[in-house]
Amino acid sequence: MHLPSPGREQRLLPGAQPRRAGALCRDTQGQSLLETAVMMVVMTLLIIYSVDYGYFFIVAANLTSAARNAAEFSIQGYQSPGQQSLPLAGPPSTADTVAALALADLGGLAKSTTVTTITVCSKQLGTSNNYTKCATYNYTGGSTPYSTTTTTATEADPEAPTFYLNRVDVTYKVQPPIPISLFGANLVPSSSFHRAVVMRAED
Repeated sequence: MHLPSPGREQRLLPGAQPRRAGALCRDTQGQSLLETAVMMVVMTLLIIYSVDYGYFFIVAANLTSAARNAAEFSIQGYQSPGQQSLPLAGPPSTADTVAALALADLGGLAKSTTVTTITVCSKQLGTSNNYTKCATYNYTGGSTPYSTTTTTATEADPEAPTFYLNRVDVTYKVQPPIPISLFGANLVPSSSFHRAVVMRAED
């Protein structure tokens, strides 16, 4: 009579059943559905982040273009055949002004009229101790949509008072196109993007 060796003897606890391969297979039913549900959440978040951060790059490109184009327009005086004097600094609600051109270049961005602050330092506004004066335009709404704050530039041309520097400063408050939050905290918070360009007036 063949007896099992003591080292290979398998003992079961009272009431325990031996595990079979079929039972393990039955335990994995529905696992793929759970994995798909989890991955859908992750993929949705990745798509939202891609859209939001892609919009940030679009804002940065538009701000750079707006500040540069407005600064070039602000310095064209007698050197431009179609313009005999420096253009008006603002306000943005008045056509053919420096601030209006800067705001027009941001027209493709969401709420650009209400969340954009434009500062124009121009010889056209006057000068003080070799520095040009500045005007900052903020949207307030109403019959007079923009408030104006007057300051003095902090940069002077090395050859002042023969030449003066014009400066265009554009600040845009970026609001994500698809805002997402978790427990009341914004995962993609609002930010302010800023671009400034300084050029010498050519009048």
